[in-house]
Amino acid sequence: METQLISTGFRYSTLPRSYVRPEPDRPKLSEVADYYNAPIIDLGYGDRNFIVQQIAEACQQYGFFQVINHGVSREVVEKMLEVANQFFNLPTEEKMKLYSNDPSKTTRLSTSSNLQKEKIHNWRDYLRLHCYPLDKYAKEWPINPPSFKEIVGNYCTEIRQLGLRLQEAISESLGLDKDYINTTLGEQGQHMAVNYYPMCPEPELTYGLPAHTDPNTLTILLQDMQVTGLQLLKDGKWLSVKPFPNAFVVNIGDQLQVLSNSKYKSTWHRAVVNAHTPRISVASFLCPSNTAVIKAPKELIEDESEAIYKDFNYAEYYDKFWSRNLDQGHSSDSSSISSFKAFIMAVLEGHKKEATEILGV
Repeated sequence: METQLISTGFRYSTLPRSYVRPEPDRPKLSEVADYYNAPIIDLGYGDRNFIVQQIAEACQQYGFFQVINHGVSREVVEKMLEVANQFFNLPTEEKMKLYSNDPSKTTRLSTSSNLQKEKIHNWRDYLRLHCYPLDKYAKEWPINPPSFKEIVGNYCTEIRQLGLRLQEAISESLGLDKDYINTTLGEQGQHMAVNYYPMCPEPELTYGLPAHTDPNTLTILLQDMQVTGLQLLKDGKWLSVKPFPNAFVVNIGDQLQVLSNSKYKSTWHRAVVNAHTPRISVASFLCPSNTAVIKAPKELIEDESEAIYKDFNYAEYYDKFWSRNLDQGHSSDSSSISSFKAFIMAVLEGHKKEATEILGV
């Protein structure tokens, strides 16, 4: 089998045609400003009410925030980034032992987003791991580097605890009992995407990942401290999120948008690449249990009016989300973004016929 990985060490002088975006759908990097007002929340600050208030404001106004003094040790973070780099620097033959395009596999190495469906590929390789329960999934993880399972297991454990604490604070920020979200979502799953974005000969022509919102509840992102790549859509403009020392980026996923009755919005974001330095990021996802019914609580439905979204089962939504590819309706063009958002909203509201018509599928 011919490898489709781009982390082979081969240096391209030009971007292969299958990665080149059409003119309207390019990142326009020169037009992207730095995000200087990105909210940073100090979880070590003693006043719980103040932290909850900051989280409420960030979720309402931005859909994301960064956290510092978060309780995940610096050693665990540094080792996670180190072992991720070691993995992607393994010989191609070793990495290919884990290669698969089957999205149902709970441990797999792949490239782009959905090779089977997309017309244009993304400049990214990624290792996708299920992480909880740890004793169920860790045995499937890579055996090389030899320290991988221990280091990644420690990281996953600490990140899960951080995520559950954040969901308690988010629950409080909505005026709910602090345990409401964690209880409602059941025995939450946890996934991880270890992303590798190699040096790209023509970064203006492609994406590491095109614009999307996350289908899960909460995403906790560890950025490479040396290389910028994450961009967020704010007030119709793309902004570059500079890595902040010892911080995680936290963004609201689609499930929290529904649970909050749209008081909090899931964040549109994308990853761009550069010509000079490869970039690593580690995205950790908390997901409702497959049997969880996602709906807004009565406390957030004003004047006994109907909830914005129809109740739905998380597993059904997740399958619908991944049945298409990130190319569909994703573009730096605002009308395309609106079109895809309409698709997501149609799915959430239960209008499957309307969703089909929007995307022509």
